[in-house]
Amino acid sequence: MVMRRLLGLSSDNVGTDRAPEASETETVRRIVSELGQVEPERRRFLAGFAYVLSRAAHADLDFGEDETRLMERIVVEIGKLPEAQAVLVVEIAKHQTELYGGTEDFLVTREFATRATDEQRRAAAEACFAVVAADHTITSAEYAELTQISDELGLTRPELNVIRREYKDHLSAIQQMRGLGSS
Repeated sequence: MVMRRLLGLSSDNVGTDRAPEASETETVRRIVSELGQVEPERRRFLAGFAYVLSRAAHADLDFGEDETRLMERIVVEIGKLPEAQAVLVVEIAKHQTELYGGTEDFLVTREFATRATDEQRRAAAEACFAVVAADHTITSAEYAELTQISDELGLTRPELNVIRREYKDHLSAIQQMRGLGSS
């Protein structure tokens, strides 16, 4: 899958054993602790990645079933995790988002951005769009959150516009205009 390649999660370039940094958030530490058998740097990456996906999915204050299943599939594919571990990672990220979203969103996204390559940050933004569009509609609140996440990940407007164009048919404003135009 393209996202896996873009995220660069091959065994030769994913992390080294190192002690957790003081700057790690509680969210990342909690998810990392649940994945004891995965390399520490890769755990941190997956924890941040899953939280950013959950943040996007929760922009409308609800986790849809389609969004949750897609997040799990993305974490299985990108993280090369068994489904049970991916489900656990996603569930923890969702709960952390619900509990601490207002204070953790920027911190976790910023931490993830510092650990990820440019390609990984773009792929994360693409995955966020895919998750939010799982129900075939991206509301204005969801789009605002996707824009904020993309900014925090360091994407440029042209990079964001490329992703947005792929999902233009899911934007509720476009859907409403088309509905009004066909009446």
